Amino acid sequence: MAKILFVMTGADHWTLADGERHPTGFWAEEAVTPYRAVAEAGHEVVVATPGGVEPPVDRASLTPDAASGPEAARELAAGLEAFDALRRPVALEDVDPADYDAVFVPGGHGPMEDLARDPSCGRVLTATLDAGKPLGAVCHGPAALLAARRPDGASPFAGYRLTAFTNAEETQAGYADKAAWLLQDRLTEIGAEFVEGPAWQSHVVVDRNLLTGQNPQSSEAVAAEFVKAVAGSA
Repeated sequence: MAKILFVMTGADHWTLADGERHPTGFWAEEAVTPYRAVAEAGHEVVVATPGGVEPPVDRASLTPDAASGPEAARELAAGLEAFDALRRPVALEDVDPADYDAVFVPGGHGPMEDLARDPSCGRVLTATLDAGKPLGAVCHGPAALLAARRPDGASPFAGYRLTAFTNAEETQAGYADKAAWLLQDRLTEIGAEFVEGPAWQSHVVVDRNLLTGQNPQSSEAVAAEFVKAVAGSA
């Protein structure tokens, strides 16, 4: 059994370019689906957030429209209830990456607010990458990669192929012209090779021990790749 760290947002809002605090958090599907895959594979999950606060769910992600129907919305709500580690997070500042076999970062706009600039997040992700342990992230989760820096200021993810929520998807979601910055742009700026798939379709990129999914629709596929990588690294 592996010990998996879910690095999750503690932010319940996303500050837009005009200063508006848009209500957000983590996107339910992007946490529940990977959690189920990891738990069903027999692994232990620990949740860490900045300050050890309970990660807030984006309520919009639990609506029937977002979840592809009322039954799917009920299943997501049940999945959150079963995800016990959400209610007893540890402080990201106290995490020793050596204690974990792999790290996963769910999305939602929350990581754009806190994880993208959290030094403890950057420390944990850099150590995980350098140790060759599986590191997964989905949708806006790869915003957490922006916090990682080498002593010379370079990103440890420079030169890695990856994906995340695209500019096209942010535009179609209605936020591209409101955001202070766009994730695809920032990931490109740190030297990563951004690989864009069709909007709103499952798309996963695996480069060495980094596994990324583009959008909520990629949650299941990236979770499957992550569980496979954890099994392969055991």
